Amino acid sequence: MNRNRCRRAAPALAGLAAVAVAGLPVQALAQQKGPAYPDRPVRMLVGFAPGGGADTAARPVGQRLSEVLGQQFVVDNRPGAGGNIATEIAARSSSDGYTLLVGTIAALAINPSIYEKLNFDPVRDFSPITNMASSINVLVVHPSVPAKSVKDLVALLRTKPGSLNYGSSGVGSAGHLSGVLMEHMTKVDMTHVPYKGGAPAMGALLGGEVQMVFATAATAIPQMKAGKVRGLAVTTATRAGMLPDLPTIAEAALPGYEANNWYGLLAPAKTPRAIIDRLNAETVKILGSQNLREIYFNQGLEPTPTTPEAFGAYIRSEIAKWSKLVKAAGVKPD
Repeated sequence: MNRNRCRRAAPALAGLAAVAVAGLPVQALAQQKGPAYPDRPVRMLVGFAPGGGADTAARPVGQRLSEVLGQQFVVDNRPGAGGNIATEIAARSSSDGYTLLVGTIAALAINPSIYEKLNFDPVRDFSPITNMASSINVLVVHPSVPAKSVKDLVALLRTKPGSLNYGSSGVGSAGHLSGVLMEHMTKVDMTHVPYKGGAPAMGALLGGEVQMVFATAATAIPQMKAGKVRGLAVTTATRAGMLPDLPTIAEAALPGYEANNWYGLLAPAKTPRAIIDRLNAETVKILGSQNLREIYFNQGLEPTPTTPEAFGAYIRSEIAKWSKLVKAAGVKPD
């Protein structure tokens, strides 16, 4: 009798097992077939030098991902060419989730309109994970510059066109295009000097190599507090919470002026959706934490978590937006 009961029970148990397996999420099934992700360190490529906006946005997120996922998320700085070097490396990396890109407005939205040939396509070659942060730019000048306001600066530029140099983190960076936008709106000439990141550009300003920088808040605020540079205005449409006394460039002198930075997390195209979803879920959770918000606020950053689809749509809209200015201003690689 026991044997008969076992024979009758076997098909039912098999059916229940099939139903159970069929009901498992794709991610769970994928994990059953191989090692769980991540099972080794993950590289986060940053296209600018340590200390700049992209680096500042990446490091606290990488540290927290290391803690919650149990593997090191290592920031790998590969500065140069306005972020193109790191972006190309990421585009050519394996689609296994172990190389990620901290993408920027420069490499993903602006450079495609500046460079005639890039070895990557910002839409085709990447799987967006989430936008991470936005950052204001602050127009700061060397103390030797007599201008005390944006109006003073524009007047000085009109009196002595081309006499002031402005530094940026590279051709096509938000700092560069902030200057291009000012030139375009005022019809004045300035000389652009690109560096390999926001920190080197600020160093050049402190050393007197350039007279002004449209710097990220992360690099500008410490030097402003130390009295080593003078802040004139912020580049965003509204005043910044961390710098409430500074006017916007729009309200100070140029109505309609607006430019800002953003930093997001991406993987090479064709990275498994289960990995994208897990990274999105964990990163969005991190970006929503009070601890991360405080860290970002102190660095002049604002968390901007999104879905992968929303981030992809945002990148495409930014490409369209900035291509118009690049073409109108005739921006070319230096």
